[in-house]
Amino acid sequence: MKAASILLFDFSDSLELGNTLKGELVAGSEGSVVILHEKFNGTDMKEAAEELSATMNSAVPDLLILLLSPAAQAAAPSIFSALLGQRHTSPVVAVPCSDEPAIISELFRLGANDYLVPPFRPVDVRPRLQRLLAYHLSRRTPLAKVKELLGFQQLVGESPALLEQIRKIPQVARCNACVLITGETGTGKEVCARAIHYMSPRTDHPFVPLNCGAIPIELLENELFGHEAGAFTSANSAQAGVISQATGGTLFLDEIDSLPLSAQVKLLRFLQDKEYRPLGSRKTSTADVRIIAASNARMEELLKSGKMRQDLFYRLNVLPLPLPPLRQRQEDIPLLARHFVAKYVAEKDGKAREIAPAALHKLSAYDWPGNVRELENVIERAVVLCAGDVIQSAEIDLPFQEEWVSRPQSFKQLKAKVVADFEQNYLLTVLDRYQGNIAQAARASQKNRRVFFRLMHKHHIRVERVTTTAADKPVIKVVIGVDKNVSPRARA
Repeated sequence: MKAASILLFDFSDSLELGNTLKGELVAGSEGSVVILHEKFNGTDMKEAAEELSATMNSAVPDLLILLLSPAAQAAAPSIFSALLGQRHTSPVVAVPCSDEPAIISELFRLGANDYLVPPFRPVDVRPRLQRLLAYHLSRRTPLAKVKELLGFQQLVGESPALLEQIRKIPQVARCNACVLITGETGTGKEVCARAIHYMSPRTDHPFVPLNCGAIPIELLENELFGHEAGAFTSANSAQAGVISQATGGTLFLDEIDSLPLSAQVKLLRFLQDKEYRPLGSRKTSTADVRIIAASNARMEELLKSGKMRQDLFYRLNVLPLPLPPLRQRQEDIPLLARHFVAKYVAEKDGKAREIAPAALHKLSAYDWPGNVRELENVIERAVVLCAGDVIQSAEIDLPFQEEWVSRPQSFKQLKAKVVADFEQNYLLTVLDRYQGNIAQAARASQKNRRVFFRLMHKHHIRVERVTTTAADKPVIKVVIGVDKNVSPRARA
């Protein structure tokens, strides 16, 4: 079994602290973990973020430990931003230069999974890292493996409805049988087709996509099979069709239901014998091509109406792959939303780095008739128009808002909302009672301090100490707030 790997990325000013932590990691691993210690000696934090990204992509660690210097602590937002949208993601443990509650809370908000503070005691270091490693390794799902192998960042989600289909991809890729991918517009049919091709033995040969619905009916046969010179008036020279272009590889026929019946007959002949005849040719040609077809229509309706030949359907439907609409995998909406935020912030140089809980709730309540593609468009628009560093609910522009806002919620949705509201109100109340002292609030709640921190991070609760002046005397106020769109509670 392959050993787990830990990347210790060291920003600290001295080598001693990093070596001490590395020594503790080595002593606690008993040879079951490989530790890579990378020391950053520069001062340019932009360069540091780029070096961290490059190291993550090359090392592909199972756990990342960030040993922060004061400069790196100040630049933590840009450092964590560099980790967003990475092909490979792993748990992050931060070692801050201070254990102030506000600093720890900020690191959790940015995406840290846990934190360590010196001196590094075995009782603190080993259980935490073992837990994170065990959790990460247990989440090496088929989806994660496909993403790591192919770099398909579009395959985002961990819902059972999606994983049920994604688990099939490695097995489907190993054979040459036809695949029929069905699902509504925007569910990712072409992404899955590409995944099947690039995981197959045909990966070194072409993947040729053809949208049958985008080509005039009279030109479809020519597009598929090609033609000889003189086959029709404007055919001055021979032209190969997509079947010939895909020789040795995969031909992806999207919107297969748009094929006219005459072309369906010829495609059926090709599927049976691997033979076809270009327009105007007297000779048949052969091609070793795997066919993956896709449709967003209901196949039973197409068969009933006669728009799809039954024999062609049975030939294509050897390996069916139905993809669920986004409304059937609502738990993936926050993951997809954050993925698209990271993508478009990088592309459009946007300011937004996070999306507020209220905005995520708004996204989760919508039906998404356009599926993932529609969600991507909504997030792209929000990133462009967002003026701050957090996308708020008001910046999520959805159509037909009256229709979906008034729709009654399910028992599960209402229960989750009540629980979330209770947790948030309880945390605010207990923190207010103990004047922002997180350790005391955790003890009063009978919660471990790390668990209490996680709950604060989950509900975006911050505790800050602000110095103001009253009667010409400095007064320290503890400000407890949720995000930026919630009025904070302050105590002197």
